[in-house]
Amino acid sequence: MKILLKSILSFAALAAIIINTGCTGQASNAENKANKETEKYKVTFIELGSVRCIPCQQMQPVMKSIEAKYGKEVKVVFHDVWTEAGAPNAQKYGIEAIPTQVFLDEKGQEYFRHVGYFPEEELVKVLQQKGVK
Repeated sequence: MKILLKSILSFAALAAIIINTGCTGQASNAENKANKETEKYKVTFIELGSVRCIPCQQMQPVMKSIEAKYGKEVKVVFHDVWTEAGAPNAQKYGIEAIPTQVFLDEKGQEYFRHVGYFPEEELVKVLQQKGVK
């Protein structure tokens, strides 16, 4: 079962890369737009999980609170990696367990990663590393 899941995720990620690059190796317009959008924020907080996972469900209020308190400085993104649309993100970010939180700086570079439930007060400390107030 694990081998089948890995094969499906690998195929989905490869298909996403081919589609996004148009087989030219260059980023698509959508990817360029996403990169520019990331630059508007001090931090992009990416939650990789599933709506059917209990610890992931516990992260939902944390994500909403972060978005409400820091929405001008922090972009909050959720990918349900157990869906067809979200599966390529599991491959892209090298996810081995969910929930996983990935934090990108304003240039889109990963600067922190956490696996499991992440309490809000600890998460805020990670945001503050990049000047979020």
